[in-house]
Amino acid sequence: MPNRQLSSEELEHLFAPLITEVRRRLDDLSQGDKDLLWALRRKLSKELIYDERGKPTQRRKLKELKRVEQDNKCHQCKTSLPLKYVVLDRIEAMQGYTPENTHLLCQACDIQVQHERGYK
Repeated sequence: MPNRQLSSEELEHLFAPLITEVRRRLDDLSQGDKDLLWALRRKLSKELIYDERGKPTQRRKLKELKRVEQDNKCHQCKTSLPLKYVVLDRIEAMQGYTPENTHLLCQACDIQVQHERGYK
């Protein structure tokens, strides 16, 4: 299922005012301090990513759980998973990183799955 995209109207009437307000607020809070502005932007960006993906330790634990569940095999091709560069794939991205909505893929299978889903 494709991920929800904002319509042109939503971009114009919801997102544009939101990002303008956030940027204005960041400028106000940093009071011309470029280093503080950078740090605030970076922290805001990280926290928003955590809202969507969870924190790295949560995903790491989920990877360990899925590795055991899948008997250390790629969900797609069933070959043994490498120690590194294993992808925790969300079946439906908007459903988040949960045990029911994820599986582990080797890199080659992840590339194939992403291509099949139309991602670039």
